[in-house]
Amino acid sequence: MLPLSPIIIATPQSSCLSLSLLLDSMAPRPRYTGTQRKLILGIDLGTTYSGISYCLLEPNHVPKILPVTRFPPQGRAAGDSKVPSVVWYDREGKPRALGAQTLDENVRRLAQQEGWEKAVWFKLAMRPESITVSRPGGDVPPLPTDKTPLVVFADFLRYLHGCARAFISQTYPNGETLWASLEGETDFVLTHPNGWVGDQQERMRRAAVMAELIPDTLAGRQRVHFVTEGEASLNFCILNGLAREPLNAGEGVIIVDAGGGTVDISAYRAVVPGRLDSFEEISPSECLMDGSVFVKRDAEKYLFTILGNSVFRTDIPLIAEAFDEGAKLTFRDPSEFSYVKFGGLRDHDPDVNIENGSLRLPGDVVATFFQPSIDEIFEAVKRQCSNSSKPIKSVFMTGGFSANEYLYSELRARLAEIDLHVSRPDSHVNKAVSDGAVSFFLDHFVSARIAKETYGVEYNSRYDLDNEEHKSRESTVFWSIAGDLRIGKQFAAIVRKVSRLNTLLFKYCSDFPVMYQNTRVEAETEFRDSFVRWSKSKSDVEEMDVRILRYHGSNDDPHWMDTDPTHYSSMCIVRADTSVLVNSLVAKPALSGAYYELGFDVVLSLGLTELKAQIAWKEEGIEQRGPAEILYEPAAISAASK
Repeated sequence: MLPLSPIIIATPQSSCLSLSLLLDSMAPRPRYTGTQRKLILGIDLGTTYSGISYCLLEPNHVPKILPVTRFPPQGRAAGDSKVPSVVWYDREGKPRALGAQTLDENVRRLAQQEGWEKAVWFKLAMRPESITVSRPGGDVPPLPTDKTPLVVFADFLRYLHGCARAFISQTYPNGETLWASLEGETDFVLTHPNGWVGDQQERMRRAAVMAELIPDTLAGRQRVHFVTEGEASLNFCILNGLAREPLNAGEGVIIVDAGGGTVDISAYRAVVPGRLDSFEEISPSECLMDGSVFVKRDAEKYLFTILGNSVFRTDIPLIAEAFDEGAKLTFRDPSEFSYVKFGGLRDHDPDVNIENGSLRLPGDVVATFFQPSIDEIFEAVKRQCSNSSKPIKSVFMTGGFSANEYLYSELRARLAEIDLHVSRPDSHVNKAVSDGAVSFFLDHFVSARIAKETYGVEYNSRYDLDNEEHKSRESTVFWSIAGDLRIGKQFAAIVRKVSRLNTLLFKYCSDFPVMYQNTRVEAETEFRDSFVRWSKSKSDVEEMDVRILRYHGSNDDPHWMDTDPTHYSSMCIVRADTSVLVNSLVAKPALSGAYYELGFDVVLSLGLTELKAQIAWKEEGIEQRGPAEILYEPAAISAASK
């Protein structure tokens, strides 16, 4: 084992300044109390660009978050903290160039000569169906032949992991030996847009296994953690002193993380005004498919309208790329022309505003490319304010898209009209999410989050002749193995939708609380409901599967599943080992023969960034919980009986 000698890394002066600004309102990060070195990697695999931050935990030293600033084949002086999220595949389907490698002009020429296929925006292809593109023609580009989003995501994770390995190995004394000693126990924090839920997280974890970041074991999978891009951006703002004044005053703040593919919008406040060490979400977060890639997409559509019948038609993809890398970034004034440099002196046609290899675009036209994003962000910020029970006066913008002066100035002016002050970091907006990911692991700033969906299970209950709702569904009545008439297709909400926000409400069922949608959820709070399962055979209850459903309709109190059938979908299956119960079950008599009854509770914990679910039962009056796993590829299972 390596000796535990301290490792000293020079940090930018601005980091020290930011920390000093916070010392009067938040406790300094405590020293690492572990006895062995440990590595934390925060990976922000974004739609257009990706970044990595890390922390090398040293016993008895205060943890520091640092960026990876070299990505092969960049040289030692590269100093950039982001790389393009691009993969080139050859005709055999092998990844030939990734990230920084795709910027090499020789690689680009080889890709064209050999017919390689380019994978871009592949992260967006993993999004939930509920997150859609609002503007026409904003579909995600197709992936290369025979490639799935999961495969491309895994290939790029493998590349980023290799970049982190190379950087740390070259930066520290005996770096290769250091990396080898830490690799098997490294914790990874992966970021994802607001609104991504368990099935997206599970696919990302599977990609980490495929990329060989972790082994496919329970211990390995537990080394992968998730945080939303909105929460990671909050962490970055806190660490850099950006939201200090409003949070100290007890006000809420809105974080707008404007990236390449998505814009993530979240609202928080300090739990105790004046203390910047614990925060709570105060409004349901949102994810908009209105990032900077859609500005480029609208620009490309416009180019086809003006150049589609010209000799420059085949150059449109090249011109769109040049716009993306130049004019889009510098645009600030609709009253001025924007120029897109794409060719040489021979590229000249005044009829289509091309002179000496530059295309001239009217500023008011370029502004229309940005307008849908500006409008959607503005409306989403207003919703955050109206849905919050706490006053909000400040908006902080992070992410690469927020660096665009036109987007920033337009939002700042429009939000000022509703008394919101907008600001952004002076620099380093591109590493906000990866830094914030590591902070999520170290600092645990957010202690309460908002439950955003209605969760529950399907069940059946005893048929009631006096209940009009039951009588109207008489055709669905059936005899149970216990010998009574039952009626099914009912939804038991464990997380229930209500119209009021940020209020902890309880509906007691079997003496346990049921949680409502948009409820403030503490990190370790559990919510549960009780059910019964009957079986003819003991072996049928050795393993228990319970399907967790999500309801995404407009009914505040969903119950009968036939009244709104299209708005129920499977969230996951909770599978628990209940074999220890078999010998304690006693047969019960019934007309159709003996049967066995198992009572159990479905227990949900939603206060962390991942759904946690378990099945609990009583054995000799003492609650037991078997080993449980969450499956995101539901199999056919029977509904529970309540």
